[in-house]
Amino acid sequence: MVPDLSWIVLPDLLPAAFTAAARAVEATGARTLWTYDHLSWRDMRDGPWFGAVPLLAAAAAVTDRVRLGTQVASPNFRHPVPFAKEVVTLDHVSGGRFELGIGRGGEGADATVLGGEPWPARERTERFEEWTRLLVTMLEQQVTTHRGRWWSAVDARTVPGCVQRPRVPVTVAAAGPRGMRLAAAVADSWITYGDVRDTGRGFLDAVTAQNRALDEVVAAAGRTRPLRRTAQVDLLDRAPFTSPTAYADLLAALGEAGFDEVSLHWPREDGRGVPRAALDAVLAAHS
Repeated sequence: MVPDLSWIVLPDLLPAAFTAAARAVEATGARTLWTYDHLSWRDMRDGPWFGAVPLLAAAAAVTDRVRLGTQVASPNFRHPVPFAKEVVTLDHVSGGRFELGIGRGGEGADATVLGGEPWPARERTERFEEWTRLLVTMLEQQVTTHRGRWWSAVDARTVPGCVQRPRVPVTVAAAGPRGMRLAAAVADSWITYGDVRDTGRGFLDAVTAQNRALDEVVAAAGRTRPLRRTAQVDLLDRAPFTSPTAYADLLAALGEAGFDEVSLHWPREDGRGVPRAALDAVLAAHS
């Protein structure tokens, strides 16, 4: 099985450039266009950086087929109540093409920008679990009241609900067993980038091991419906693109390991992501 292709377009592009990239991504036949949902990110934090939700809405207006998603939204700065309203709106704007990618969030600027201290790892995980379950509930029903330890909703409305039923597809980013259990319980798909400290063969080994671990978690949970799997190649990993054979070999190995989709970074002016010289070879491998 050859995994589907998806592309990540970072939100550091001006809106006109982002929508142009969205049209180009759709022309490749890719399944999904993802963008990062951060307020700022790493070494790009002092440059242009736009909001994921309005950029995806703009992309929806200039595309017809490609699915559009966040990779990934987190509790760092998003409350489930207003975010559920934005998700429902995006699903309608896109005509039912929205994919909700979520994760527990990191400990960088997004975790402190609102003035609080970063949450300890255990608390971060607990907050994410409650945040996810409340968000999913709100997307599946039109009126929700929940008073939890970390998050609350009082008579919150999400009318008319999502175009996609019972809600938009949810993708959980998780590398540890607790996050994998959450994915097995509530998600439609799962995404991993392995270990960013590894590239090349290390990336393949890491994501394959994580996928096997997820198999065990899914089996233990008694889940019977499929859980879609996506492997994300890091923005700085050039090893898969050194030759057409290198990428074709990686793609074949990911398919053999049980991945349904591979997520790559769209070629960038700063040279990061898929090299422009390798774009034709990448597309040929998926044809």
